[in-house]
Amino acid sequence: MENQRPLILISNDDGIIAKGISELIKFLRPLGEIVVVAPDAPRSGSACALTVTEPIHYRLLRKEVGVTVYKCSGTPTDCVKLAFHTVLDRKPDLVVGGINHGDNSSVNVHYSGTMGVVIEGCLKGVPSIGFSLCSHEMNADFEPAGPYIREIARRVLEKGLPPLTCLNVNFPDTKELKGIKVCEQTKGQWVNEWENFAHRGDTHYYWLTGEFENQDTDNEKNDHWALENGYVAITPTTVDATAYGLMDELKTWFQ
Repeated sequence: MENQRPLILISNDDGIIAKGISELIKFLRPLGEIVVVAPDAPRSGSACALTVTEPIHYRLLRKEVGVTVYKCSGTPTDCVKLAFHTVLDRKPDLVVGGINHGDNSSVNVHYSGTMGVVIEGCLKGVPSIGFSLCSHEMNADFEPAGPYIREIARRVLEKGLPPLTCLNVNFPDTKELKGIKVCEQTKGQWVNEWENFAHRGDTHYYWLTGEFENQDTDNEKNDHWALENGYVAITPTTVDATAYGLMDELKTWFQ
């Protein structure tokens, strides 16, 4: 039907009961028909992982005017794949991940289950956006991000995105947002990533932890600078992993 409202598929990696996904549904509901397929428990750090050793299961939680919500036993990427295969009655106009409890700027994009949602949507040819807030608090305040989330999603629905390109959007944890910066990914890495502890006398146990080492501190074009200075950071992200700049030189190695 020509008068159908846009169809928006939502998932996350914090799980179906996380506050962030409930807030995202609230913010995006005015823009279209919402279908949610999200993990039944937290799956943070799962990136684009798939469940291949056991079957997954999904279940309808609620259906009301404009919003249908399912939970799924799989990963965030599983949720998107399953939604396309079984739940959706047509191709969505937008795939959205989040709102993540925690920042997904810089290299975090490679580890993030939230961005796993987005990358899978992008690979399926649908404009896709990931939203994250720089707070791990269960009851984090997402309200300042709301108008920006709605406007960014509205613009993407209207204008689309280039093939194999998605948006990674991060919000500083502040009530006073200064506006939007379109950013490049900060160069850096995680260090001191493991904390040792003893369990029943065995000292070979470790918790993943770490500190982010910013190798790009003076670059005002990057996402960390934007977040540290109170701006919403939008980083256009490509899922084509080809290193085009190396191709010509690499060819000379094998002539």
